[in-house]
Amino acid sequence: MKRHAQVLLLVLTGLGLLHAALFSDLCLRYVKEGLRPLLIASGVLLLLLGLAGAALDRAAPEADAHAHGHDHSTAPRIAWLLFLPALSLLLYAPPALGAYTASHANNKAVPKAQRFDPLPATVPLPMTLTDFTARVQQDGEQAIKGRSIRMTGFVTPAGQGGGWYLTRIIFTCCAADSQSVKVRMYGTSVLPANTWVAVTGTWHPKGTLGTKSATAALDVHRTERISPPVNAYTDDLPITPS
Repeated sequence: MKRHAQVLLLVLTGLGLLHAALFSDLCLRYVKEGLRPLLIASGVLLLLLGLAGAALDRAAPEADAHAHGHDHSTAPRIAWLLFLPALSLLLYAPPALGAYTASHANNKAVPKAQRFDPLPATVPLPMTLTDFTARVQQDGEQAIKGRSIRMTGFVTPAGQGGGWYLTRIIFTCCAADSQSVKVRMYGTSVLPANTWVAVTGTWHPKGTLGTKSATAALDVHRTERISPPVNAYTDDLPITPS
């Protein structure tokens, strides 16, 4: 790979990182929000290095040409493939993780709660999928019994036998360590995979509520399609409609 191509690669990679992290929210498909400043700093650094390299080449073109004319340590031709990920950041962003990943990823382990606070009287009661699962399987007071619950997530088909799960993918750091939390839905037809929905319903009675035998599942009374959140890789509380 020639000197000018190396400079161009630095510039394109820097611009791609800035496009994904500074001028859009594409980076949130791959990393947590807290890593955005590091991506921006990396993009700025690569861009400056590329521009500095271009400036040096313009300042001393003859010396640079002479030096590289006798340099037999150029990178192999396969190095040109490095342009593909750099261009993809600018021209084509890989799709966000979704139902396919959730159906093959490890389920997020719900931590054991030391205690449960009293639930508010809000109807429907907004809950995260993680909190709902913990209440179903650990709350001996059975506080969610008969309560109308509202949760949001995307659709993951259950595979053989039909049915579907309301799903959230959660990043610890980035897409490489993603885990999913899923709640089985009953009483409604399967929607297309990756459709973001808000569901309202009551706990589906299977197993003994408040114990590990209880299934994290919901009898759905209402389903509405919603827009995907900007930061989709968290297990956030749904917005309760006014």
